[in-house]
Amino acid sequence: MVWVKIIHILCVMGWMTSIFAVPRALIYWKRDWDRTGAQGPIGDLTFRLYRFSAGLGVIAAITGLWLAVLLGFPGWAWLKLAVVALLALHYVWTGRLVAKARRGRFDDSDRFLRIFNEVSVIVVIAILWIVVAKPF
Repeated sequence: MVWVKIIHILCVMGWMTSIFAVPRALIYWKRDWDRTGAQGPIGDLTFRLYRFSAGLGVIAAITGLWLAVLLGFPGWAWLKLAVVALLALHYVWTGRLVAKARRGRFDDSDRFLRIFNEVSVIVVIAILWIVVAKPF
């Protein structure tokens, strides 16, 4: 079980990097696009980071479920699973923003992307509280 936890934590850390960085990178990508009209290195890096972290997110989900099964699926694990599902939806939305950006469509404002980015921070804090406090 220790190795499953280690792999889970490692993959969560990698996935969180993308969850926090990609929406912010979209702001810089948008600014670069407005200036140059090209995808450029910022766009390429943003896309690659998103794509790489998607795999880490899948491994994090699998190992998280594995741990929940090993623990007998306590009540807090169900709550964590529900909140992680919300975070995964946020990640999918981010992917849609990245896909639109690759086509040169930046429909959202810098302000929206900043708020969108902060929502993920609040959700991650909720997940951490659930894991640490184990409310039930």
